[in-house]
Amino acid sequence: MGFDQDFSFGHARDIDVSQVEKTALYVHIPFCKSLCPYCPYNRIKYDEGLVAPYLAALMSEIDQYYRRLGAIEVTSIYVGGGTPTNLAGRLGMVLDMIRERFLVTGEICMETNPGDIGPEVIDLLVQHGVDLISLGVQSFDDRYLQLLGRSYQSDILDRTVDLVVSSGFKTVNLDLMFALPGQTPAELMRDLARAVGTGANQVTTYPLFCFPYSTVGKYQKLKKVKMPDLAARRRMYRSIHGYLDEQGFQQVSVWGFGRGQAPRYSSVTRDYYIGLGAGAGSHVPGSIYLNTFSVKEYMRSCCEDRLPVALKMDLSHALSAYYWLYWRLYDTRIPKEQLFELFGAHNPKLTWLLRTLSFLGMAEDTRDQVTLNERGAFWVHLAQNYFALNYINKVWSVARETPFPARINL
Repeated sequence: MGFDQDFSFGHARDIDVSQVEKTALYVHIPFCKSLCPYCPYNRIKYDEGLVAPYLAALMSEIDQYYRRLGAIEVTSIYVGGGTPTNLAGRLGMVLDMIRERFLVTGEICMETNPGDIGPEVIDLLVQHGVDLISLGVQSFDDRYLQLLGRSYQSDILDRTVDLVVSSGFKTVNLDLMFALPGQTPAELMRDLARAVGTGANQVTTYPLFCFPYSTVGKYQKLKKVKMPDLAARRRMYRSIHGYLDEQGFQQVSVWGFGRGQAPRYSSVTRDYYIGLGAGAGSHVPGSIYLNTFSVKEYMRSCCEDRLPVALKMDLSHALSAYYWLYWRLYDTRIPKEQLFELFGAHNPKLTWLLRTLSFLGMAEDTRDQVTLNERGAFWVHLAQNYFALNYINKVWSVARETPFPARINL
């Protein structure tokens, strides 16, 4: 299970898609009317003058991939940001172009927040063919909404969530944060009860990740907002898991819980995908790529009919296997057939890993899969994040400052 390779991102101005037979697509919309201080993602203040040229650049990027790939199968489309619904009236032409160029066989997923949702926006999303939607509620408590810098108050949430839930989407996911500064267990349970009572068929709960490169980490504008206490996170996660299990939800990822047969809403667990937009990432066989984070340079590259790729990491077979395993642990389910195919059924390190998870009471090892339980999901993902957040910090810190970095060593 070991690997020996150059563990770094190097400069790149093109992407090798010669082995891509089908793919998911990620579409990044960087515009936000309100810049939440805790958000680490690549976004800029909404500027009407940039919208048209940015969408033109997106469509150029789509066309460039079409010329390279032909009408291949697109297994899903995920639209994120930023706040994609800021452009709800104009996203249709981007999605229509994707459908015209490629064979779209999977769902269209989109994220948004309550301050940007109304009947007209919902009608547009339905017209655009959006199947799965995630609403970034974060809390039903005005105190925490204000602390997080959210642009809305809790009095809009009931009618907004009801509008989304009643609009016919296959899945409605509600995002909630927990272990917020000063938050009590009783306040968390009230938020959970409100979320469950809306009729949403998925709830995703996560602690505030205070990335060093985010506005919070860099400028400390919200001095009370910091990575929550580990013991508090552990207690609250146990309560979340137990409560949602009692309410008929099943764990669908480390942080996500779904009920019924609705498709799972997830932004991160596609095996292969091509990222479109400023700062979007791509995972294709053998490599990970990142587009330039600079919106200006992104638009310039696409205008010149060049792909806006800035960074590349080559993946050895072993590192690709680890990458796959990382996300299966995030799923909390590891299918054994694929696991043994990638690592070998008698790999001693793999045997040690499975036995250790079982011995520590973190997983159930059955004939077909290894399933993390509540204890395993919390502690394994905590260990993952210890490494992953540091790597992300190094890459994104440089990428936000330098449009086309020469190299980023991890």
